[in-house]
Amino acid sequence: MHSTLELSELHDHVGRLFMAGMPGPRLDAGTISLIRDRGLGGVILFKRNIIDPLQVTVLCNDLQETALKYHGVPLFLGVDQEGGRVARLGDPFTCFPGNSAIGDGPRSHEMAAVFGRVTAMEMRLVGLNMNMAPVLDVPRGPVDQHLQGRMFGEDPGRVGGLGQIVIKALQKNGVMAVGKHFPGLGKARLDPHEHLPTIEGDKQEMETINLPPFQDAIREGVSAIMTSHAIYPGLDPHHPATLSYPIITELLREQLGFQGLIVTDDLEMGAIRKDPGVPEGAVRAFEAGNDILLICEDQGLVGESMDKVRNRLLANETLLSRLHESVDRIMAAKEKFLKDWEPVSLKKVKRYFRNKV
Repeated sequence: MHSTLELSELHDHVGRLFMAGMPGPRLDAGTISLIRDRGLGGVILFKRNIIDPLQVTVLCNDLQETALKYHGVPLFLGVDQEGGRVARLGDPFTCFPGNSAIGDGPRSHEMAAVFGRVTAMEMRLVGLNMNMAPVLDVPRGPVDQHLQGRMFGEDPGRVGGLGQIVIKALQKNGVMAVGKHFPGLGKARLDPHEHLPTIEGDKQEMETINLPPFQDAIREGVSAIMTSHAIYPGLDPHHPATLSYPIITELLREQLGFQGLIVTDDLEMGAIRKDPGVPEGAVRAFEAGNDILLICEDQGLVGESMDKVRNRLLANETLLSRLHESVDRIMAAKEKFLKDWEPVSLKKVKRYFRNKV
């Protein structure tokens, strides 16, 4: 294990587990360093990284060319493009009204399919390959403000059916879908960006309300599922779902049979940042069974978290099989969706958005 070659391989494998944010709209030295020196596996873009379609295209090309230059493996390039309130790609990208509007609309199935198809086409056009959508939570009573407008409806079957349509349309058009927030935030009364919610509900309620949309997504072949930062006493009274082995590995992986990628929600959110902290949260999330560890803003915390995960693996070599499982899943997803990557054509982007106006 401790030969130079094997330590080098461990270093690269740990880097592939992480997906990070970056500070601005152009490739910067810190992001280059994370890719070159740490083998970063993916980048997630926010409003601060997005000016217009041409700039996003240049950024995505620069990111991928950097990753391929140093490691020969392309990056996951993700964005939250749910429509409605949560849409990082604004005008002139096509703006959709969001899940609640789709679920309440007269032609909801048709709207969901159009949303998935057009969103995927425009994302691929500029070089993005992963959409942190759809939301598969089922509301139960009044929902916290951060979830308003983001859920398809109160019927689990309808939520699952519309989720399947979005997943199929996104992935058929070359963009990985990420169902969220497992095992369901529909009863959250606090915002996990700031606090750690507790979501009451016995096992039967979870099985009849919360889980069916995720089971539908799994049947549809969803590429990834994102975990929630909330405690579910009926499933695990001690740990938020993101850090819970019973929820991530025993329930999602083993009981529900999900074989795709499991992605944490942002580990910098207050629910994790306050306790146990981001680096320790990354370690516990990995031990619980997550494949991709998401840190959306502070790149210093990305480096600290990589070091902490690596040190935990060196101290506990029984975890190495877990590392190989996650890296195998990551590489399989990249082989499926990012194979034969080529730079995106700026001419095509210009033509599309010029004709769209």
